[in-house]
Amino acid sequence: MKRFHLIAAIVLVLGLVTMAWAAGDAEASEHGLNWMDFLYRTINFLLVFAVIAKLGGKKIVGIFRGRVTQIENQMADLDSRKADAAKRLADIEASIANLAAEKARIEEEYRRQGEAMRDSIIAAAEAKAVQIREQAVATGESEARAAVGKIRAELADAVVEAARTMLQQKLTAQDQEQLLDTYLTKVVFN
Repeated sequence: MKRFHLIAAIVLVLGLVTMAWAAGDAEASEHGLNWMDFLYRTINFLLVFAVIAKLGGKKIVGIFRGRVTQIENQMADLDSRKADAAKRLADIEASIANLAAEKARIEEEYRRQGEAMRDSIIAAAEAKAVQIREQAVATGESEARAAVGKIRAELADAVVEAARTMLQQKLTAQDQEQLLDTYLTKVVFN
């Protein structure tokens, strides 16, 4: 790995030197390459690069390694988020697939509840009708007994009145007093 870094640094240096030479004076490039100037510039660059690498190389490498670690952590976090999102998507797709079955189940449940309510309402209405019939029969019997009692009382009053009228026509005043005395004596002794 260190060799790779060294080779990359050399290629980078040579590339930068070439760009610096190409950016040089146009007249100097017409006469050919000034190899001594090129050598001095290359040595100068290598010295500056070596000083920077010696003084801040570990910090620079640490920064790059920290950045690599940070990127790896972000990638791992993104992978876990992607897995979570895929799981949630699968759950949502499963719930969507089950939506028709869930709808049918809910409809069947409501239908069953409606039928149960209908049956309970009908049963309550039938029980109430039986109760009303029983009350009507009881009321009718009570009213019939009351009517029979009233008719009997009226009939008894009519019989008593007819008997009184008949007795008044047949009994004389003396018979009435004798009858009255007889009943009074019975009442007194009892």
